[in-house]
Amino acid sequence: MTTALPATPDYDAWPIEAHLETLTFSPRLVTVRWSDGRESRYHSIWLRENAADDSTINPATRERILDLSALPGWPEVAGAEIDAAGALCVDFAPEQLRLRFHPGWLRAHDYDNAEDPEAPLATVKLWHGGPEAAPDSLDASGLLDTTPDSETEESILAPALESVLGKGMVRLRGLPTEPGSLEAIARRIGPVRPTNFGLLFDVKAKPDPDSNAYTSIALPPHTDLPTREYHPGLQMLHCLENSVSGGQAVMLDGFAVAEALRQRDPEAFDTLTRVHWCFANTARTTDYVWYSPMIRLDDRGELLEVRIADFLRGPLQANFDEVESAYAALMTLQAMLREPEFAIRFTYAPGDLVIFDNRRLLHARDAFEGSSGHRWLQGCYMERDEVRSRYRMVQRRRRERRVAAKGQQES
Repeated sequence: MTTALPATPDYDAWPIEAHLETLTFSPRLVTVRWSDGRESRYHSIWLRENAADDSTINPATRERILDLSALPGWPEVAGAEIDAAGALCVDFAPEQLRLRFHPGWLRAHDYDNAEDPEAPLATVKLWHGGPEAAPDSLDASGLLDTTPDSETEESILAPALESVLGKGMVRLRGLPTEPGSLEAIARRIGPVRPTNFGLLFDVKAKPDPDSNAYTSIALPPHTDLPTREYHPGLQMLHCLENSVSGGQAVMLDGFAVAEALRQRDPEAFDTLTRVHWCFANTARTTDYVWYSPMIRLDDRGELLEVRIADFLRGPLQANFDEVESAYAALMTLQAMLREPEFAIRFTYAPGDLVIFDNRRLLHARDAFEGSSGHRWLQGCYMERDEVRSRYRMVQRRRRERRVAAKGQQES
């Protein structure tokens, strides 16, 4: 008699929140009822493809090796039961194969009752700024002293990642100010994306600059590297020194601005989602050019990204009849970006690290007086995927601890 639960087709741990109680089946469907009353239906072909045995996945990598088209026929259910361990057991024809399914994994992947399988990991919250507004801030002074994947590290990273996923930004405080320490901090989340500015780049006034960012002039609200086919999803700016007069940082939620534009001027909003603008960075040694709308929506009409940087726009190459309406929409957006209600303003302190979604947030900077002191930020880029992956890993570790704690209680 089998008393151990089967493996799952991934590396995660899936707590059993409800037990399988009864089931019915037909050749192409298994219907189960859970101890809390929920009913779930699973197609036979879905179950066959998502089994955890070594004919379906490579047990070393947990990647699928099964080719459904190579089966002798459509997988159908010849029999099904709930075994002594509480797992779902299904006999598949024509393979004459019995496969077992972990109830916690089945429940977590119950597509019959899923509200939105593509829902964001954290609730997206649009925000406005104003004189009293400030970024979500956390004390991260011990981050580099923690062990990777430890509960202590996760106690810092979990709320930080939630703020980035939900609001697009977080400010970590109390971090080291040694040059280059940003790379070690960033790698606690994931790999850094190198660009033509390097793996890390220094944001400070310097002679012979190759970007407006490397001067003391004011920068208008913008996203970085809109000149790339896939501009970075995440940016980190780490303050090493700041003793200048001026130079306040400015942050705006580009999604909040876009939604406000959609309400105020639907025609301008529609124009900025359709017209492809030229974004160009034609420096002395590189020549990056990409064409894209300033506002991009996903398949459901939800905001996906904004791509805005006036100082990196090349000549508009739109349809002749759309040029004036495109510029009218642009100027409406530009005026909105100057409205104080959208902006958070703050001064970087040494040891501050601001992490923000570069495809959602716009950042800007007031001019500063270079002779009044020193202002030195180090920056790097990363992808949205790394934040999502790291947050899923935090959630996985939490589930593993819950499963382990429950196992100890039951033993």
